[in-house]
Amino acid sequence: SVSQQIPVRTRACKDLDMGSIGLTGHAGALCPSCGQWGQNSCCTEIFLFFPLFHRRSGFWFRLRRLLFWLLGVYIAIPFLVKLCPAIQAKLVFLNFVRVPYFIDLKRPQDQGLNHTCNYYLQPEEDVTVGVWHTVPAALWKNAHGKDQVWFEDALGSSTSSKACVMGTACVSGWGDSIGSPSERGMTYDALHVFDWIKARSGDNPVYIWGHSLGTGVATNLVRRLCERETPPDALILESPFTNIREEARSHPFSVIYRYFPGFDWFFLDPITTSGIKFANDENVKYISCSLLILHAEDDPVVPFHLGKKLYNIAATSRSFRDYKVQFVPFHTDLGYRHKYIYRSPELPRILR
Repeated sequence: SVSQQIPVRTRACKDLDMGSIGLTGHAGALCPSCGQWGQNSCCTEIFLFFPLFHRRSGFWFRLRRLLFWLLGVYIAIPFLVKLCPAIQAKLVFLNFVRVPYFIDLKRPQDQGLNHTCNYYLQPEEDVTVGVWHTVPAALWKNAHGKDQVWFEDALGSSTSSKACVMGTACVSGWGDSIGSPSERGMTYDALHVFDWIKARSGDNPVYIWGHSLGTGVATNLVRRLCERETPPDALILESPFTNIREEARSHPFSVIYRYFPGFDWFFLDPITTSGIKFANDENVKYISCSLLILHAEDDPVVPFHLGKKLYNIAATSRSFRDYKVQFVPFHTDLGYRHKYIYRSPELPRILR
């Protein structure tokens, strides 16, 4: 149609075949009589209309080529993950992602944690675990500038007997800890840290708190502690899942492949092949200590229904017959999502 054409004013010979102009698609033509480009008396001024098709066809060609390239990448990724299960393991642990990156973990005081001490434990040869040890608010002023010996003594002090003495451990492969992450290795590291704390805490209670993927490590650890009859005083799970397969299927990263034919075979089986299970739903059946589950309804990473499902499994387990099992939801309106439950002003009351 004319709406898809542009007018071009030019000069051409009167003897020029007008059909040839339309076929050539040029803004002018060589005069067959005079051999000039519309400059002699045999030439006359005419209007030519030329389609924009050649412009648009180039755009659609490039767009089509891009779409085919993206489709090829989309199809290739599942096969790549299946052939290299280590890729899926990396995506589970994400230990190569450090945000923020430029932080010296040896100096927690640079982050405003003047009441925190950094030190390192060695669960086994060639493995080093970094630990941040912070103390209750009652000891903050006294903790400024103190060394590791003072912090270790604080674990067993009567001052902290009514407060939670917190320690944050970066298991091998995270932070500045040395080693490669694996489910077995993380559980062993956590067991070593627990024994280290227990040996220095005296009669003070020791609670284990796991968040997100850390809930898998926490239940692995507590199951082993219960099996050797040295359970912690309580287990707290924040934003937990049932097992890694169900979590991977529900994770936002899986959205674009969730309905891909053979999703389980391509993406979930390689996780199991890598020895990664984090079976919280199985572990809670062998845990014999008080259990508290915290979960935000608007959690976009670990769906709320997985935390609720884990609670239902634990609540009906015979291992918790003599212990308290509690599930505390946080309403969507609070906006705590996946990692902001600590902001809740109700948390101290809940933990009591």
